[in-house]
Amino acid sequence: MNRVLKGIDNFMKQKSYRIGIDLGGTNIKAGIVDDDQQLIATASNPTKADRPWQEIVADMAETVRQAAAKADISVEACRSVGIGNPGVIDSENGIIVYSNNISWKNIPLAQEFRKHIDLPVHVSNDANCAAMGEVVAGAARGCKNVILLTLGTGVGGGIIINGQVYEGGIGGAELGHATLIAGGKLCTCGRRGCIESYCSATALIREADEALAKHPDSMMAAMKVQAGGMNGKIPFDAAQSGDETAGAVVSQYIEWLAEAVTNYVNIFRPEVVLLSGGVCAQGENLTKPLNEYIRKFAFGGAQTVNTTVKIAQLGNNAGIIGAANFWK
Repeated sequence: MNRVLKGIDNFMKQKSYRIGIDLGGTNIKAGIVDDDQQLIATASNPTKADRPWQEIVADMAETVRQAAAKADISVEACRSVGIGNPGVIDSENGIIVYSNNISWKNIPLAQEFRKHIDLPVHVSNDANCAAMGEVVAGAARGCKNVILLTLGTGVGGGIIINGQVYEGGIGGAELGHATLIAGGKLCTCGRRGCIESYCSATALIREADEALAKHPDSMMAAMKVQAGGMNGKIPFDAAQSGDETAGAVVSQYIEWLAEAVTNYVNIFRPEVVLLSGGVCAQGENLTKPLNEYIRKFAFGGAQTVNTTVKIAQLGNNAGIIGAANFWK
């Protein structure tokens, strides 16, 4: 009898597992996530994006099998699959409408993937997945309302409302393509003055290069040569060393980003705004002035705004963990 009860107790304690996939233009990354939001095993293979899409989907399934083998579980023991991809996604139907990274248009990803692994499949934008990952296991753990901004080549974002990803209609939210300065700098989307044109790492590098062209005596010049080109770290490093030209670049960049973040705070009233991407290595040099700005300028001021700007924690694992959480 005791043996039977012990067996039942062990069965009740068995963990369940979910699969998360981060599909990018360079690599396919898959992971197994347990009930404690631990990423217990991962696998990665090159995407080779110029191949037929059916071959890429087959390799996605194979990457999942490799991750499951590392975790010493069967794929069939998993409950679901979540897939994150940068691009325009029809999440309801599991279709990638358009993805520039892999040159896909109207690909029935969920339907094709289930031919290889017959589990429930959900497809979402990669920024949505990263936001969900940070909520369940990262810097926004326990929060219900969160905005995640990715500051990279462009500006992407994910929105969590009442603990759920807001996906809206086809394509989801494009936080980088709201206007910051009407008639401003040309954006890659074709509009002028988008947040992406001022708050991305690309924009920071552009501003630093333009400032350096006007002030070639800036210490950014030597740093640029040493680094083999301008990057988003150089203006911050030079500013902290007292370089006035770099200081002006950093100050302007932070003001633009602060305006964008304040807009999101006014619209969504999130508990946390998370920043991810290479620029975020600056830590408090970035978050401290942003927090001061929103306390001063967000509607209602410090008396009503309890939003905190933080740096995301999970790095490249956020998308895998988040994708796995569209079913629980």
